[in-house]
Amino acid sequence: MTLRVLILPGWLDSGPDHWQSRWEALYGDTRVEQADWEWPRRGDWMARLDEVLRTEPTPALLVAHSLGCQLVAAWAAHSRLTDRVRGALLVAPPDTEHDGTPPQLHNWRPIVRERLPFPATAVISTDDPYCSTERAAEMAQQWGAQLVSLGPRGHLNHQSGLGDWPEGRALLDALRPTPSSVS
Repeated sequence: MTLRVLILPGWLDSGPDHWQSRWEALYGDTRVEQADWEWPRRGDWMARLDEVLRTEPTPALLVAHSLGCQLVAAWAAHSRLTDRVRGALLVAPPDTEHDGTPPQLHNWRPIVRERLPFPATAVISTDDPYCSTERAAEMAQQWGAQLVSLGPRGHLNHQSGLGDWPEGRALLDALRPTPSSVS
């Protein structure tokens, strides 16, 4: 089965050295461009993901980093297009309910905590400055996502030294449906 891989960056987008950008170059993944990376509005980002999924019937795998994880959770709770998604890799979900959250992200409260209607893997770091290990594990459990901890690796971005991050790609590949599971 052919699947599209949609890249969902977080707040301020992913720069050229970020593993998401490297995956675009290496594998031809498609970045979901948002109109406003600096003052992200949850409803606008959800509508944009719906628009991208509606334009092509090919099923997709979602690859979210940081605020992109919150986008997946919020979008899945409201969209009628969730059947087009076969799985989601949720990397470094932030705690947007934390007191130190920048005002630009306050409209991402409350965190949507409904179970995702597709398989998901949440990848976390034990020293992520934007989310405690406990909160990340709680979100993963509520979303029904398998939890993978990489130990102390920061926010799992370009500063974490992940490079092309082949281990992450293996986690994404594990979400691909097997021929016997395709309906």
